[in-house]
Amino acid sequence: MAVTTVPPSGPTPPTPPRADTLKSTAPATGEVLGEVPVCSAAEVTAAVARARAAAAAWSALSYREREGELVRWRQAVAEAADELADLIHRENGKPRLDALVEVFMALSHLDHAAHRAARALRPEKVSAGLMANFRATVSYHPLGVVGVIGPWNYPIFTPMGSIAYALAAGNAVVFKPSELTPLVGVKLVELAARALSIPDVLQVVTGAGPTGAALCKAGVDKLAFTGSTATGKKVMAACAETLTPVLMELGGKDPMIVAEDADVDAAAEAAVFGALTNTGQACISIERIYVAEPLYDRFVDRVVNEVSKVKVGGDDGHLGAMTSAQQVAIVKDHLEDAVRRGARALTGGPDAITGNFIQPTVLVDVTDDMKVVQEETFGPVIPIMKVASTEEAVRRANETTFGLGSAVFGKQARAVADRIRAGMTSVNSVLAYSAITSLPFGGVGESGFGRIHGDQGIREFARTKATAEQVFSLPVNMLSFRQPRNAADRVRGMIKQLYGSGAVARAKDLLGKLR
Repeated sequence: MAVTTVPPSGPTPPTPPRADTLKSTAPATGEVLGEVPVCSAAEVTAAVARARAAAAAWSALSYREREGELVRWRQAVAEAADELADLIHRENGKPRLDALVEVFMALSHLDHAAHRAARALRPEKVSAGLMANFRATVSYHPLGVVGVIGPWNYPIFTPMGSIAYALAAGNAVVFKPSELTPLVGVKLVELAARALSIPDVLQVVTGAGPTGAALCKAGVDKLAFTGSTATGKKVMAACAETLTPVLMELGGKDPMIVAEDADVDAAAEAAVFGALTNTGQACISIERIYVAEPLYDRFVDRVVNEVSKVKVGGDDGHLGAMTSAQQVAIVKDHLEDAVRRGARALTGGPDAITGNFIQPTVLVDVTDDMKVVQEETFGPVIPIMKVASTEEAVRRANETTFGLGSAVFGKQARAVADRIRAGMTSVNSVLAYSAITSLPFGGVGESGFGRIHGDQGIREFARTKATAEQVFSLPVNMLSFRQPRNAADRVRGMIKQLYGSGAVARAKDLLGKLR
């Protein structure tokens, strides 16, 4: 017998305020912008459980139906572009134009994932080889629930590279934004909740490191992490306890090579943008520049001239505030180390720092033992080094444990690009691969593994299944113990026929007859 509980009359008592909250502050001014709850391990586990139920309904939709759902979310994000950009500007510190461009790029990837998933994940027929009576198929299926831990430097664009592709592949997602930019993450998920018809298919859990650790251990089917190499190792260790697979998009120390036949003006302009965009707070920032000796002096002059036009701060500034005081301290340490070891700052320098604002620094007389060459700086610093040849440039570019992005300038740059140990290279440009939705994005070595973006990025969030389907029977069934007495002789003959020394001659003879 069912029992109905009648709620008491009168107004609903207000929900008591939470004691465990996280304040978000503006890096440019220190203003408190808002606060979010610090989600406990129990709350994270509950979110994953809700996502598990949502994933069943979401994965049951056809690709066309999911595409329609994601297009509605895309439209909602586009309508809120100015609001989102303003929030990114205030919470992250980057200029409004940069924030708007970030929203634009995130939308391009959401749109690409929505429209491309059906083709990227369609079943593939492959050769059955010796099993000629079988149909061999590779198919792709949703994982279930994907956890995404996002960064603060691109709080919408970067996590969208995992969120949109995971959703398009048929998964539900639980997203933990950075504790430095939680309001942006909350707003993004609010827009999804209003646009998507299945509740809880995309949820947000807010908090700092412990919340992220809880997500690693909450039973997700894959964890996509973007952040520093050091933190990535901790995430991997946490996920290893439950054998949860991970996608790691980690730090970089991206080189740029300027060969003897490069266009100096174009290379200098690109170098300044590649090193300074988002105040150098990009995993794919240009952090080391190797310039052929004949071009070195002209290149340095052009770079210094370009940097002199870059404005820091203000509504019309090119560079905004650094997002965290901790990162400011790292940049200052790298600059002080470089100057102490003999580098010269032609602009900026360790003393050109005011609060969270850093004037861009061009460094020369840089040596390989300096922190600005060995470690990820993640700030507005341009170290320039002279090389005697392209060979030397390639060798020094590859002398790193990182391997994310890179750039090469010159008439033969395409050939040089293939020799750089990195996940991505721009030829006669910088950072372009990040904006091309069909290209996979990711690194090697301490820059991580796995790929977001492109078809590979969609398949990262699907499990691969092999199916062998018998379509007709053969006189001799090799998948049975019922074999004729001469089975061994037959197999021996097949080995010689197919793979022995006479196989090549027979193939040539057959080819000659066909001609």
